[in-house]
Amino acid sequence: MGATVVRRQVVVGDVRSPVLVGEHAGGGLREAVVFVHGNPGSAADWRPLLESVSEHAAVVAPDMPGFGGAEKRRDMDYTVAGYADHLGGIIDALGVERIHLVAHDFGGPWSLTWAAANVDRLASVSLLNTGVLLDYQWHRMARIWRTPLIGEIFQASATAALTRALLAHDNPGLDRSWVEHLAAIFSPWGTKRAILELYRSTTPAMMDRLVAPLSTKDIPCQVIWGNHDVYLPIEQAQRQREPFPSAQVHVIDGAGHWVWLERPQQVTDLLLPFLHRHLATSHATGSDR
Repeated sequence: MGATVVRRQVVVGDVRSPVLVGEHAGGGLREAVVFVHGNPGSAADWRPLLESVSEHAAVVAPDMPGFGGAEKRRDMDYTVAGYADHLGGIIDALGVERIHLVAHDFGGPWSLTWAAANVDRLASVSLLNTGVLLDYQWHRMARIWRTPLIGEIFQASATAALTRALLAHDNPGLDRSWVEHLAAIFSPWGTKRAILELYRSTTPAMMDRLVAPLSTKDIPCQVIWGNHDVYLPIEQAQRQREPFPSAQVHVIDGAGHWVWLERPQQVTDLLLPFLHRHLATSHATGSDR
């Protein structure tokens, strides 16, 4: 029987984040699959995968600072390093020792920055339209957010209707309910302010220096990428073999940036067998699905 996923409040330093947690009896959270959302996103994005994965392993999915139900204060650290530290604090607070990362969008840089400093605790990595983004050229929205004053003007004028329209235009494969969900996450001013700080403080060098510590261990990795992603080009999928030399790359034809929301069964059918191969203790009965 799978874990019951509940919502907990976890405080790291003085920053509170709600976290979806599914803990198995007898196994606890010592080994867990940790899901890390991106921008815009929250733990709720992972619900289609959490339900399946929690039948086989303990799961953890936080709302990261500035997003969803997490705190959005002005004085918080919205840099990649700040997010990595916060993620590490959540992992430690919950007592997770052996980690299987599942990441999307900026959740890739956040979680992999933590992973590069904690490779001995990392059992596997699943990258969904994200990764160590090497020689990456910012997409059009990112260029706006990175531009002083222009970014503030855009964020101030980005109504819910405009955000929904942009998300639907860029992601035609997303169901309307998911478009509305993501637009609602983007709407608070605290989230918009966090996005500006995050995008302006991120540099290519932050990605470059992750390659050596990650590649040395050759951590088991699979990359799942929708090839119609307008934000992160398909070329980045193959680049993940630089930090993860043995990475398995799966291209989902016709899917976009939120690949698992568009093609939940395809992604589940890739993710579960991969996790089974690398879990120290599987809670599944029978063979891989």
